[in-house]
Amino acid sequence: MRRALFLDRDGTLNAEVNYLRRPEDLVLIGGAAGALREARQHGWAVVVVTNQAGVARGLIPPEALVAIHAKLVAELAREQVTLDGIYVCVHHPDAGCRCRKPEPGLLLTAAAELEIDLTRSWMIGDRETDLEAGRRAGCRTALVLTGYGQTTAASGYPADLIAPDLAGAVQRILNGGAA
Repeated sequence: MRRALFLDRDGTLNAEVNYLRRPEDLVLIGGAAGALREARQHGWAVVVVTNQAGVARGLIPPEALVAIHAKLVAELAREQVTLDGIYVCVHHPDAGCRCRKPEPGLLLTAAAELEIDLTRSWMIGDRETDLEAGRRAGCRTALVLTGYGQTTAASGYPADLIAPDLAGAVQRILNGGAA
C-alpha cells in the first residue's frame, strides 16, 4: 500500500474565492504544482478531497464543477503533475452524509479505491474540517496558512505541522515532517 497527500482544494491548492463557480476563476497557489511534482517524484500519491456544498445550494451547476476540475487537471498537467483522484462531497452541510469533511468518508473511499495506507499519509488543508477529516481517517495533518488557514491557526486547532503554504507543507513532509 502506498502513501498519499490528501489535499483540500479551495484555499490550499487554488486561491480561495468563496464558491468557485467558473473554471476561469481557478488560480493555483504559487509553488503548489512544483511541490506536487516533487512529491510524485518521491512516490507519493496525490488526491484532492473537497467539500462543494455550492452544488447542493444551487450556486454551482454540476457541469461547472466538472469544468473546474477539468481545468485543475489541465493546469497541473502543464506542470507535469497528475492527480490520482479528485473526491468530492456535493451535499448540503445539513445532509448528514459521511463524505462531507470533517467526516473521513472521502479519504476512506479514496484509500480503499487507490490502495493507500492512511497511517503513512497526510491531509493538507486550511480549515479545521480538513484537519479533523484527516485525523479521523488516521492521517497526519498539515495546516497551510493560505485561504482560511490564518483563522484556523488563530483558533488553536491542532495540526501535526503548520506551513505558510502547500509548497512549504510538502517540503516539510518530504523532509520527514520536520521543521
